[in-house]
Amino acid sequence: MLYNLLAMLKRLEIQNLAIIENVDVAFSSGFTCLTGGTGAGKSLVIDSLSLLLGARASSELIREGAEKATIRGTFLIASSRLRALLENLEIPSLNEELVIERVIGRNKNQIRANGVAISLGDLSKIAKHLADIHSQFDVIKILNPENYLEVIDGFRYDQTSRLKEDYAERLNEYRRLKGEYEQLLLDQKKLEENREFYEFQYKELKAFGLDETEEQEIEKELAALKNYDKVYALSKEAEEILNGDTLDHLYELNRLVNKLSDYIPSLTEEASILDDRYYELNDLFATIKKRFGKLDYDPDRLNELEQRSFDLASLKRKYKKDIPQLLDYLKHLDSLLGENNSLEDRIKEKEAALLQARHLAFDKGKELSLLRQSLAKGIEKEIERNLDDLLLHSSFKISFLPYEENEDCLLENGIDKVDFLIETNVGEGLRSLSKVVSGGEASRLMLAFKAIFIRANKIETVIFDEIDTGVSGEVASAVAAKIAEIALSSQVIAITHLPQVASYSNHHILISKSVKGGRTYTEIRELDLEGKILEIAHLISGGKITEKQLEYAKELVLSKHG
Repeated sequence: MLYNLLAMLKRLEIQNLAIIENVDVAFSSGFTCLTGGTGAGKSLVIDSLSLLLGARASSELIREGAEKATIRGTFLIASSRLRALLENLEIPSLNEELVIERVIGRNKNQIRANGVAISLGDLSKIAKHLADIHSQFDVIKILNPENYLEVIDGFRYDQTSRLKEDYAERLNEYRRLKGEYEQLLLDQKKLEENREFYEFQYKELKAFGLDETEEQEIEKELAALKNYDKVYALSKEAEEILNGDTLDHLYELNRLVNKLSDYIPSLTEEASILDDRYYELNDLFATIKKRFGKLDYDPDRLNELEQRSFDLASLKRKYKKDIPQLLDYLKHLDSLLGENNSLEDRIKEKEAALLQARHLAFDKGKELSLLRQSLAKGIEKEIERNLDDLLLHSSFKISFLPYEENEDCLLENGIDKVDFLIETNVGEGLRSLSKVVSGGEASRLMLAFKAIFIRANKIETVIFDEIDTGVSGEVASAVAAKIAEIALSSQVIAITHLPQVASYSNHHILISKSVKGGRTYTEIRELDLEGKILEIAHLISGGKITEKQLEYAKELVLSKHG
């Protein structure tokens, strides 16, 4: 019995992608297997799905002779979190469907969601709610200890992500304070080594009496003194206007409008404005006349300003700093040498703040570690149960290395260092998974991890790219049964070469290729029951099908779906 799914891939359309010219395939809930000969195009289907889920595109994928490749996927959606994300990205909902389209051009690529252009980053955010693709890289990942924390965190990302953000915030604060503390120690060391030199610089800069706005003021005053003749001539012209009868005319106009307002009430506002402007201009004219009265050419002042400007320029060249930077440097020297210098005290204060920040970061790291350890216990039990189902009777443990609160324990992703330990043969003892697991065992271990990861994160669509690599016989049947179990709660799409896996599928899609007119074409079609039995017989035989193989294939399929 299949559960109701909140999301599902309904349709995949591919045009002009490598040897695929034009295919359109429908998908259903449950377990769909994809089979076909080597080079038929199965990997291209996975590549297409990867592109719909945020993989980077390359123009090399475009079919020879075509200008662009187009991949379009139609997903059924009902997840409230996905709906909220789409609303936030201003992507309309179309009958509970989401159509993702990737267009790969020779020079330009496009991504659209329900017709709205989106970025690759936005697509990646959406993809997390749509599907999970297993690839051969995932098997490599599970064998690399550097990825183990990420694997653990992935089982309850909703919980671990919040604690990781809190930890990262505390870690960044610790690192910031550490940088400031180390700078203070460096200042102290430099001070001890260069005290006389710093004292000379401090006295020199202090004696200069620097002011941040001084240069601008000097430039303005110099401009007036250097152009005194022009300034004097212009001021005289202005004085003539000021001493003229402009204000008298304005006063007379003001008087007349005030009188008229007695007879024409609508002029009252204008009369008031004129009255205000007259007195404002009267005050302004008086101020300007006073300023003109102070205009005087002072050659001594000109020399003084030019010398000061020269001295400031020399000082800036000497220290290779502008005035604001020199003031900052003087403030820094004052903190080291001035009467109120408190370098020792500041070092002690910063050290105390640093220790407090380290303690807070460690506490957040410990909180994250405790959650991980709790998750690990559940993972261990589930992995062992799944491995039993997959006929890999093993003991599995997640080992957390002990930690202490010190500088070295604050790592990028927390305070934990972990290893995955496994005992695949009774009596050998637990050993590091990365060193003892074979290829077939790695595939089963990966499937065991995937099974609980999918359930824990409620992943609706799962795509397996040959997760059954390296297994056969009874083990292959166990792998097939586990994939079918996953398909009870998730849509599963799996590429396989194994008849046992294919026989469990609810839907069987055959991918084949043919040559027409000197061009290679990929064809994709869903098989009916008879076609499914024939294809599974082909998988059993690897070549010419015998009557016994056909009977076995029929028995294999009907025993699962009879």
